[in-house]
Amino acid sequence: MFSINTIQEIFDGLKHNKLRTVLTGLSVSWGIFILIVLLGAGNGLKNGVTSNFSDRATNTVQMWTGTTSMTYKGLKSGRSLNFADKQLEAVNTQLTETSNQTGVITKNLTITNKSESGKYDVKGVNPSYSKIFNLKFEDKGGRFIDYLDNKASDKVIVIDTKIEEVLFKGSTALGKYVKVGDLMFRIIGVNSKKSRFDNGTAFIPFTTAQSIFNPNLKYNNIAMSVNGLVTKESNDKFSDQLKGTMAKSLSFDQNDPQALYLQNSQRDYIQTMSIFSAITIFVAVIGIFTLIAGIVGVSNIMLVTVKERTREIGIRKAIGAPPATILRSIILESIIITSIFGYIGMMGGIGLTELVNYIMIQNAAGPTNGPTVFKDPTVELSYVLISTGILILSGVIAGYMPARRATRIKPIEAMREE
Repeated sequence: MFSINTIQEIFDGLKHNKLRTVLTGLSVSWGIFILIVLLGAGNGLKNGVTSNFSDRATNTVQMWTGTTSMTYKGLKSGRSLNFADKQLEAVNTQLTETSNQTGVITKNLTITNKSESGKYDVKGVNPSYSKIFNLKFEDKGGRFIDYLDNKASDKVIVIDTKIEEVLFKGSTALGKYVKVGDLMFRIIGVNSKKSRFDNGTAFIPFTTAQSIFNPNLKYNNIAMSVNGLVTKESNDKFSDQLKGTMAKSLSFDQNDPQALYLQNSQRDYIQTMSIFSAITIFVAVIGIFTLIAGIVGVSNIMLVTVKERTREIGIRKAIGAPPATILRSIILESIIITSIFGYIGMMGGIGLTELVNYIMIQNAAGPTNGPTVFKDPTVELSYVLISTGILILSGVIAGYMPARRATRIKPIEAMREE
């Protein structure tokens, strides 16, 4: 085993050869540091994007009507298309992957409470809208529009917390009345799901919106949930089927790029995750090559170090030091250097990723309440320990081989080495 004197001797040697010690340690620190930063950056990016999807319904598909740009069966181009209950029914009956379909009528209106007012998007929707987009209601936040509200075309409204904060200044809005355009609506719910992309949205029964805004019962937006579409190919196939169904129902060419616009959130989510999986693999490969560079650096420095100490080894043998003791001393020196500098590199890498994480979170928590693209840059401790262990082992091997050769030659020959 290693004695206290041996360890003290090693530290004295490290202090005496500061440049050699620092050069050896830097190879270790830099390899671990870069590996942690790269893996942390990859994980942070992936976690940031995943968190932005976490409060969004990823299995949603929306479509909007446009204006035809191609003739179809004698019908001229330039026709404005609109949905009606016929198209909603076609989606429900002909596409088995869909559920919770709803038409959406959107108007930008002034909502007023006493002296406070603001312009917001007011959406006429069916009760299924809440399930499609994962709206949230706290214990005292009321409820969403239900079947009876829709059947009776009631003048009830659900608002976002953003609207409540502006119009009611800290007091509860539930049960109170607001003026929407020129009509009074009773607030039955407050949606607490945060939206990063608008200043608030209100919801009224679909039938109420139809009777007020669309007496011709036409609209240009349908939203739905989709189930079982877990690959890009299945989502592309569904999108083609959906467009084909609408083309047949609304009489337009399915290849017309301006007649119908689709937004498939599930497909977008799958594509985004596949991109970040590729980024993670790329970062891991770069990290491995960086680690290899560290191994080469440590090995080369240890080879040179032992070469320089051949004369010292000869002297120690001449005064009676056993070869095994000399080998243990060199191996322990390698372990001490790689362990200390590996820890420094590890703490530096973790510190940098956490600093970047803190800055990104503070920016995201600012007045804009925007999304963060970097979150929780965690690196599994096992990766760090394995990487440090590999560097330690490479340093031990690189030092052991020439040291073993040096201890086998005669003291007089070793002392002649330059």
